[in-house]
Amino acid sequence: MKVLFVCSGGGHLGQLYRLRSWWQGEQRHWVTFRQADAVSLLAEEKVTWAYHPTTRNIPNLLRNLMLAFRLLPRYKPDVIVSSGAGVAYPFFLLAKLYGCRTVYLEVYDRIDSGTLTGKLCYPLSDLFLLQWPEQREAYPKGVVVGQVM
Repeated sequence: MKVLFVCSGGGHLGQLYRLRSWWQGEQRHWVTFRQADAVSLLAEEKVTWAYHPTTRNIPNLLRNLMLAFRLLPRYKPDVIVSSGAGVAYPFFLLAKLYGCRTVYLEVYDRIDSGTLTGKLCYPLSDLFLLQWPEQREAYPKGVVVGQVM
């Protein structure tokens, strides 16, 4: 399976990296920000650096949309997996166009309300994963998988 991980750095990247026992045997590519944690953690991985900041930054949203337009047909992932944040949205928008399934993991630290990116990606997700039962208030069709730590 070809997996494309799309996430911001820091805790978002850490959440997906902790799933290593699942993805280590899969063909994979990462899209994240060129920050010290990502450069170090993903030193042996295939990475495309996304544009940041993404919070309410329309120019970088458009740049990341163009990045998705270039990367998706070239890499042809079977699934796009994200834990947020803003960089995920352009990739989820284009996923269906390129025949990609989408999986979103809502973040661990947002228990009683949804994140902006989660709310945007929820209707675009084939599978929406939650880490707390309380998150079902914001995402009724989400699947509770427990904490990814």
